[in-house]
Amino acid sequence: MTHVIDGNAVAESIRDDLTACVDALRDEGTTPKLATVLMSEDAASATYVSMKQRDCEAVGIEAIDVEIDPDAPADELYGTIDDLNADPEVHGILVQMPVPDHVDTRKVLRDVDPAKDVDGFHPANVGRLVAGDPRFKPCTPHGVQRLLADADVDPEGKDVAIVGRSDIVGKPLANLLIQKEADGNATVTICHSRTADLAAKTRAADIVIAAAGVPEMVDGSMLTEGVVVIDVGVNRVDADSEKGYELVGDVEYDSAAEKASAITPVPGGVGPMTRAMLLYNTVKAASERADVAIDLP
Repeated sequence: MTHVIDGNAVAESIRDDLTACVDALRDEGTTPKLATVLMSEDAASATYVSMKQRDCEAVGIEAIDVEIDPDAPADELYGTIDDLNADPEVHGILVQMPVPDHVDTRKVLRDVDPAKDVDGFHPANVGRLVAGDPRFKPCTPHGVQRLLADADVDPEGKDVAIVGRSDIVGKPLANLLIQKEADGNATVTICHSRTADLAAKTRAADIVIAAAGVPEMVDGSMLTEGVVVIDVGVNRVDADSEKGYELVGDVEYDSAAEKASAITPVPGGVGPMTRAMLLYNTVKAASERADVAIDLP
């Protein structure tokens, strides 16, 4: 039987534990606060921000939502980040990507205070991650690690193929999995659009993590019996349904599930974990700012 890894259940358990952490911080006079900044008219981005706001409310994190006209000068966004950096009551800052073309994305990432960078994208935090001393683990890679742990899949000594080399998932996840730490010690191959014979790389892997943003690019013919499959992709494709579309991953689920010993579904796999680990990072940031020790889940 293939084990379907339930990201919703794991995320719910983490949120429950974080609620207790928030209560402990509040007893010490600190309420964690996350600021989300949206400078886009993209409906999906607005939905993501709304979901993150609801998640915060569910665990007791205070959330403030800052919306900036996409046509406003870039300096308005930069100034907003400066103001949030200076606000001692704000513990985490998340700038929803993408930002408009006239905004320098790299400057946005550099401008966020590293101690409030709950996405883990500031160059200083990336450097700490690579060095094996992360301040914040990026949310999706951390979520993948937690899903593997919940499924009793230890990466140590395993061959892992990561399909996708983004700064958000592929690169940081590879760095986490090669660390000489618990939930690490794997041998990692990063595959991408220039990889020759992708199927040979994925068939050689004990764990395949698909994070390329290409609908159903990995199917059962590219996998070996007993593989663990983590599907990070969420893609909207046309479908004969009431909405006119359906969500699929980067993995062709049915054929992959025939080969896999464990697999994440889409939706309901990695997605809920990304949001749960954002809450985790926000609570951690608040704990460190207040110098109050808590038992993070």
